[in-house]
Amino acid sequence: MKAGCAGGIAALLGPQLFAEVTETTRTAAGPVPRRPLGKTGCELSVIGFGGIILMGEDQEKGNRLVAEAMDRGVNYFDVAPQYGKGEAQQKLGPALKPYRDKAFLACKTLKRDKAGAAADLRESLMALQTDHLDLYQMHSIKDLDKDVAVALGPGGALEAFVEARQQGLVRYLGFSSHSVEAALKAIETGLFDTILHPVNFVCHFQNGFDTAPLEAARKQGMGMLALKAMARGPWPAEIKWADRPFKKAWYQPIDDPALAALALRWTLSQGVTAAVSPGDERLFAMAVNVASQYKPLEPAEENALREVARGLTPIFPQTPKPARQ
Repeated sequence: MKAGCAGGIAALLGPQLFAEVTETTRTAAGPVPRRPLGKTGCELSVIGFGGIILMGEDQEKGNRLVAEAMDRGVNYFDVAPQYGKGEAQQKLGPALKPYRDKAFLACKTLKRDKAGAAADLRESLMALQTDHLDLYQMHSIKDLDKDVAVALGPGGALEAFVEARQQGLVRYLGFSSHSVEAALKAIETGLFDTILHPVNFVCHFQNGFDTAPLEAARKQGMGMLALKAMARGPWPAEIKWADRPFKKAWYQPIDDPALAALALRWTLSQGVTAAVSPGDERLFAMAVNVASQYKPLEPAEENALREVARGLTPIFPQTPKPARQ
């Protein structure tokens, strides 16, 4: 029996605990709790609404999904222009507009130069129908030279970020990271308010991908936000895109309720403020239910997660693609 399947986690937890954990994904116990975000003075819901959820949905449904999230106590919304080639932010803008003063809105840019980042920011502000972002982030920094050195050097994206903050277009500055080395270098500068980094039980138990960045960010009092809390691993090669039940995710998310609940609770136990949900409304609803009744993992639950992780493939660190010949 594969450790990551429903039968595996059920056997590891035992019937009573398995039933209790599974039930937390089906019902809510009130609004999603909130936690402080570093030194910002802001409080965020422990679950973030990933804008990818809105990709492929019509505006009416998008409006409903955002309204329901707000009703459940979710105030943290994360998006980027790359999601659906702009579709996600175009859908999120009008959906979030009635609640803008109650929401914490985060966006990103992949541009590493000043002009490109400034242009991305202007386009995002227009699409999101707002005059400011609460958090603007360098998106997916990986390479010390191509990402960190360029963005933080002369004429780099950071200059656009700082000017935007001075102009009141953004409140806080952050980055999302897909490598430990890039994250540590960015943290070391002391220039950022937040980090958005993968905090995933499989990566943690197999290679400690989150350990050093979270420790360094914590020492600086940065706000710590989590990616990929509910990631199982890479999609198996034999599962073609057309056959994937979650087509918006580049990784295979956890859809087994008990395992998803434990994975999310583990991430929320690592000192982070919030975890951004996978880009699927079904998984988001599951995450909101679990978060509404969050409690730290029991030793038996963490031991079960550790055992499951042994049988899964971590999505980070990523293996660089070979150069084309």
